Amino acid sequence: MTVTFARLTESRDLDGILALDALCFYRPWTRADYERELADPARCFLYVARDTEAQIVAYCSFWRIFDEVHVNNFAVHPAWRRQGLGRTLLTHVLAEAAAIGAPRATLEVRASNVPAIALYEAGGFVRVGRRPGYYTHPIEDALILWHEPAGASAASPPGRS
Repeated sequence: MTVTFARLTESRDLDGILALDALCFYRPWTRADYERELADPARCFLYVARDTEAQIVAYCSFWRIFDEVHVNNFAVHPAWRRQGLGRTLLTHVLAEAAAIGAPRATLEVRASNVPAIALYEAGGFVRVGRRPGYYTHPIEDALILWHEPAGASAASPPGRS
C-alpha cells in the first residue's frame, strides 16, 4: 500500500471526493457542501489519501471547534478497505488535529456500521452515547464516539461528568 496524505484546499479535487462519496454513503454531501467547507479553512479540514496515480482513495473531513475536532465524513474506497489505509488515515488526521491544538475528537457513526465502529475503536475512540433516529435513508441511530489524548479520560468528554 503506497499512498500519500495531504490537506485538500482547492475545489479542483472535489470530483474525486464526490465519486468516493457516491460509492460509500447513502446521502453524500454535494459539491456546494464541500465548497462551503473549503471556503472556511480555519474551521474546516479535509485530508485525502492518494494512490501512486494521484487518485483519491480515502479522505476524512472535520471541523476544528476550539480544542477538539468533529469528524464529519470518513471514507475509504471499497477496493482499498481492510488493508490498513483507514487506520493509517485516522492516525494521520488525529496527529494533524493535535498539532493544531485540537487533541480531542468526536464523531457519530451508524449503529449498524460494524466495520467503521471497529476502525474507530481500534483508533482509540470510545462509545459514549447514542442519538436515536439521527440518520435518514434509512432511519437509524447513531453512536457517539470520543477520542481523548493519551492520559486523558475518554469516559468524560467535555461537558460531561
